[in-house]
Amino acid sequence: MESQRKLARRKVLVVRPALGAGGAEQVTVTLLRHLDRARFESTLALVRKEGVFLVQVPPDVKVHDLRGRNLWLGWIPLARLLRRERPDVVLSLGGSDVAAAVAWRMTGRRGRLVLSERNTVAHSGLTWKRRLMIRLKQRTYPIADTLIAVSEGVKADMVRTLGIPPERITVIYNPIVDQDLMGQAKEPVAHPWFGEDVPIVLGVGRLTPQKDFATLMRAFRQVRKSRTCRLVILGEGPLRGELEGLARELEIEGDVWLPGFDRNPFKYMARCSVFVLSSRHEGLPGVLIQAMACGAPVVSTDCPYGPAEIIEESGRDGILVPVGDVEKMSARINDLLDLPDERQQIGERARESAERFTVSRAMEQFEQILSAPIELGARAW
Repeated sequence: MESQRKLARRKVLVVRPALGAGGAEQVTVTLLRHLDRARFESTLALVRKEGVFLVQVPPDVKVHDLRGRNLWLGWIPLARLLRRERPDVVLSLGGSDVAAAVAWRMTGRRGRLVLSERNTVAHSGLTWKRRLMIRLKQRTYPIADTLIAVSEGVKADMVRTLGIPPERITVIYNPIVDQDLMGQAKEPVAHPWFGEDVPIVLGVGRLTPQKDFATLMRAFRQVRKSRTCRLVILGEGPLRGELEGLARELEIEGDVWLPGFDRNPFKYMARCSVFVLSSRHEGLPGVLIQAMACGAPVVSTDCPYGPAEIIEESGRDGILVPVGDVEKMSARINDLLDLPDERQQIGERARESAERFTVSRAMEQFEQILSAPIELGARAW
């Protein structure tokens, strides 16, 4: 029986809340595209079958719509699916980890449970919902066969906040850089700004408080006082109206463009003068890695967590600034715009640093975990 199982492809069920415009969603699609078909049979379970990345799911991957009303109750339809499909491995890629753990526990704990933490545990502040989620993670995470953190900072946060022994957590950097990215970076940008000899500062991410594009706008205003330049922020989200209002308030709206979400941000990254990550917190910011892979000189907040692991030496392959510091962010942007030769050198070194985050390296680690022996039984609650 066991010898037959070794010859058969291992059934892997990947779980996510949805496939909206975010880094975890992009990683999910990348994982599904690159998993070895000879060794793994992949399916995808979404609490809600929606999101811009749905169209990028490989055609040979079956997508299960759990039609969950919310994440809190997502474990109920997921448990039904687990009983029916009986996967060898349940892999939750963030956002649905607690629901996946509860569903797996309630259906007999067959196979392996792998949970991936993608952000700081208390990243949204200690609201009552966040406190409840921390308690649930403290209760459910220990039952997993494998716990993955996307950065050393997230791992340390899990140890500190959830009380998980560090030896139980494996760090796997997100699969980011491959030939597809480099190919898309060569595509043209239709907007006329990218054909003019005016510096462009670029930000990419959802328009949410976490990304703190308000600080980027204020820093850009300071830069614009001393030179002609433009700001482009790719992404969509609930703060669009607020950010458009801030641009008017700062009297920079004529030099700010918010085009919304674009499936190919790489062509902008390859052509910007400076890329800025202004986030208050992250897990491992994929857009920072992508921008560096495209050769963009980067300025990033030294937020928890990820940027200090991605930028190996501030001033050499990128520049780190304090979170929310308008003056230092604007000064570093100005420094790069003032020194085109140094800016080019930082961009070249950034491209070299980004090679640590290749898809092939991450997939090798993921496949090793997914192919580990399946043990009967499970850890207690």
